Amino acid sequence: MASAPVRVRFCPSPTGNPHVGLVRTALFNWAFARRNQGTLVFRIEDTDAARDSEESYEQLLDAMRWLGFDWDEGPEVGGPHAPYRQSQRMDIYRDVARKLLDGGYAYHCYCSAEELDERREAARAAGRPSGYDGHCRELTAEQVSAYEAEGRKPIVRFRMPDTTITFDDLVRGELTFTPENVPDYGIVRANGAPLYTLVNPVDDALMEITHVLRGEDLLSSTPRQVALYGALIELGIAKAVPRFGHLPYVMGEGNKKLSKRDPQASLNLYREQGFLPEGLLNYLSLLGWSLSADRDVFSIEEMVAAFDLKDVNPNPARFDLKKCEAINGDHIRLLDPKEFAARCEPWLRAPFAPWAPEDFDEAKWAAIAPHAQTRLRVLSEITSNVDFLFLPEPVFDEASWNKAMKEGSDALLRTAREKLEAADWSSAESLKEAVLAAGEAHGLKLGKAQAPVRVAVTGRTVGLPLFESLEVLGKDATLARVDAALAKLAG
Repeated sequence: MASAPVRVRFCPSPTGNPHVGLVRTALFNWAFARRNQGTLVFRIEDTDAARDSEESYEQLLDAMRWLGFDWDEGPEVGGPHAPYRQSQRMDIYRDVARKLLDGGYAYHCYCSAEELDERREAARAAGRPSGYDGHCRELTAEQVSAYEAEGRKPIVRFRMPDTTITFDDLVRGELTFTPENVPDYGIVRANGAPLYTLVNPVDDALMEITHVLRGEDLLSSTPRQVALYGALIELGIAKAVPRFGHLPYVMGEGNKKLSKRDPQASLNLYREQGFLPEGLLNYLSLLGWSLSADRDVFSIEEMVAAFDLKDVNPNPARFDLKKCEAINGDHIRLLDPKEFAARCEPWLRAPFAPWAPEDFDEAKWAAIAPHAQTRLRVLSEITSNVDFLFLPEPVFDEASWNKAMKEGSDALLRTAREKLEAADWSSAESLKEAVLAAGEAHGLKLGKAQAPVRVAVTGRTVGLPLFESLEVLGKDATLARVDAALAKLAG
């Protein structure tokens, strides 16, 4: 019998900015769907009116587009299981909750928060599991009447079976949960609002999701969902229990799970810094998976072609910003030069660029871009790397000035100016020979000789290749800046 076509889902909540852990989950689901010619369902879990927002919803859609993730069903696409926003599916959840109650799979629980806390504390003190103790499982009609006479509003609890639950996790292998560790749990609030514990598996069932790939933090809820699926199958709502795969934690600083509140977790931060989507996705794919033992840089197409859940490592993966930047730099260098120049455009214009719009010179940018492409880790670095070309004068970093302008730098700069004035300005090699000759005249090697020239012209001790930079800046501007540095030294 042929297996059912692969159907996976990505179902974020629109609360705050998207974070990299969420992106890693989306990536693995998207890659798994594409690798298996399956369907990716993009679903919005927006039942928490206090925390969800339309702004966050729009950010989620924008993030998916920027990352290059296409989806087969969901917002803006539609599909046979619409609507794909949970806030628009409340009638469905109420109907399922009623069927679960009518079938005896769920029951009303009238316990107050204070009573629950008191009983949990007593259980802990006695060394027993502190989950729900089944107090309202078998209430009589008289007990129900008494509770309702007190004005109590019940929640709906799912009745967990008194059996061990075992399932084969696609990442972690066979996992077993005993009844005492998986107590009855709430699925509908006292105000009638459905909880995640109900809406998530109900939507997966109705949308015929075959594989649930999600974070390890949700593993403890899986035996509950497996049991709920059993009830949904018996009620004719679900066809089968999906396969589960729990992806490893992404760790941040101090061996802690990367939180949405951690600065390095925000996807928007990486976009603003000029990470390429392909570079960021390449790095995030390495947080729990690898293409091969000796290759870290690859395209998203290569990842999809090779992606297999059996290769996902269950151990926590640490987010290393420096490695992320290095891989992004590799992807920058893989870009076609024209594509690189185009992608830098936002950082060459307001509000990022410190120069006036009319001072930006397209010809100079075209000439320097190939040299910049070999140096950047993130696109936002382009602004400080090329500002010397478009500002009237360099922005001096005082630390760089003090480091480069040693005793005798004025004499060296005067000699360098003389040599540069006589050089062939159509050749970066000729400019290099001029500075080399100036250094030799003062007993200095090229590295020592070029430092004062670089700071005089660009304001910094490090940057793009110096002689190519001088060639693009031009003879008149270069000599004027050397003169200004000499005046600064004399002053």
